[in-house]
Amino acid sequence: MKTIRWGIIGCGDVTEVKSGPSFQKIKYSELVAVMRRNDQKAADYAKRHRVQKWYNDADKLINDPDVDAIYIATPPHYHMYYTLKAAKVKKPVYVEKPMARTFSECQKMIKSCDEAGIPLFTAYYRRSLPLFLKVKELLDNNQIGNVRFVKITLYQPPMPGDYDTYNLPWRVIPEISGGGYFVDLASHTLDILDFLIGPISKVFGLADNQAKLYPAEDIVSAIFTFSNGTIGMGFWYFTASKQVDIVEIVGNHGKITFSTFMNKPVTLKIKGSEKSYEFRRPQYIQQPHIQSIVNELNGIGKCPSDGINAARTSWVIDEILKEWRTKKGIRFPEQQRDNNI
Repeated sequence: MKTIRWGIIGCGDVTEVKSGPSFQKIKYSELVAVMRRNDQKAADYAKRHRVQKWYNDADKLINDPDVDAIYIATPPHYHMYYTLKAAKVKKPVYVEKPMARTFSECQKMIKSCDEAGIPLFTAYYRRSLPLFLKVKELLDNNQIGNVRFVKITLYQPPMPGDYDTYNLPWRVIPEISGGGYFVDLASHTLDILDFLIGPISKVFGLADNQAKLYPAEDIVSAIFTFSNGTIGMGFWYFTASKQVDIVEIVGNHGKITFSTFMNKPVTLKIKGSEKSYEFRRPQYIQQPHIQSIVNELNGIGKCPSDGINAARTSWVIDEILKEWRTKKGIRFPEQQRDNNI
């Protein structure tokens, strides 16, 4: 077994607890370098997480001979940019979700990694968590019979930064994130449904910006069909008075209910009875997923989230937001340099 030596590009908030520490805790894995444009923040991160090297230049990290694989944890507008750079030096890539701002960008990433002969992994880590694996087990065991339809409901109040007109969070700036909180959060739910039920083959969506707090969409609805004939619908609302997070999978014999983001049990209802399954979240929530990547790089097993299935989710998001993006004239120019990481 080989120890995989990792380098992180963009060591921001997501890497502090969700992902970063996992690279040091997993067997046959080591975090050896981090990069951020801000020298002080890069050095501070390296010191706190006991990382040997830090850079303010991504090219230096990518080309470091001590780095075997690259984790891209920047905002989405740099995902393709750095994936293509890593592919040129044939280093495996693990990229944060959403995989990119658009399906077109995803396709270019897949092509570059295929041509380089390297794997492309994505951070749809719920595919590796016990809670969602339990839902899959229930479905695979036909506990609710034939799945007929899916309903997604996600409401959440505005975030404090959403009111700061002159310093908005990057997640609500479409040119950076691909959209708003819908792209950031709905991508997780749409991906896990791809994992549980299969690919979505047809989709139509509506979006609007009702509260006018930021330029991205703040309310979205969609109807869709899975390739196996299951019908789905979703409603996402990001200026609500409270948080609601429910996913319902309904079959001809019962129903499974779970939450994508809230730490609630999986509920199975069949024939008038109800059973709940509770799970404790890992301290470092991406650790099981990163373990699967390290295993695959060592020839053991396979990570459940790759460029192909992650790109499908980006295609669904593109279809849902197609009319909205056209109406607002939203464009996605390619990045040419690595500022503000």
